[in-house]
Amino acid sequence: MEIIRFAELKNEPWRNGGGVTRELASHPKAASAQDGAWDWRVSIADVTKAGDFSVFPGMERVLTVIDGELLLLTVDGEEHPLEKYRPFRFSGEAESHGALPTGDVRNLNVVTRSDSYKGFTSIIELSKKRAHPVFEGQLAVLLQGQATVSPGAAEDAEGGMEAGPDAETEAAPAPEPEALGRYDAVVGSNVRSPEILGRGFLAVVSIDRVAG
Repeated sequence: MEIIRFAELKNEPWRNGGGVTRELASHPKAASAQDGAWDWRVSIADVTKAGDFSVFPGMERVLTVIDGELLLLTVDGEEHPLEKYRPFRFSGEAESHGALPTGDVRNLNVVTRSDSYKGFTSIIELSKKRAHPVFEGQLAVLLQGQATVSPGAAEDAEGGMEAGPDAETEAAPAPEPEALGRYDAVVGSNVRSPEILGRGFLAVVSIDRVAG
């Protein structure tokens, strides 16, 4: 089970120098946030002043305001008021400008190379009773509240869940759930898929490969 701790991430300047970002994950891993050598990237950016956004030729973006009230995003001359927790998709090639009519915002950014991958962002409300699984190709980011994550149940050789007294006595003790801090991210897996319980809101980012 892999957890990306937000507090341990390094601030990097935007490609156009207009702000800072923290990269949660990218593929393939690039030397820096500026070189654009990756095919997809998930990051969190702080926007503290109005200005132009970086251009990403050949890529598509999904931007979600995760802190603050409103980002007024102008894309190729058309204004889009982006409220908190409402993902917005637009071309990475577009000329885009952000204004802050209600103050600073923090954004979750998903950028994918258009001919290779498609990115999606969903905002869900967590439950203390029903765990939310995180599957392979997904990244779950705690946006608000309190939550813990633990590995899901292991599958047996035939694909079912372990059950019965023999499985219980032979299995290793279940690991203790790990607490998540704000903006910590859980990397999905199809082997004992991580499961998140708690109260608050979670962003689930899915990166799908484009067929053909």
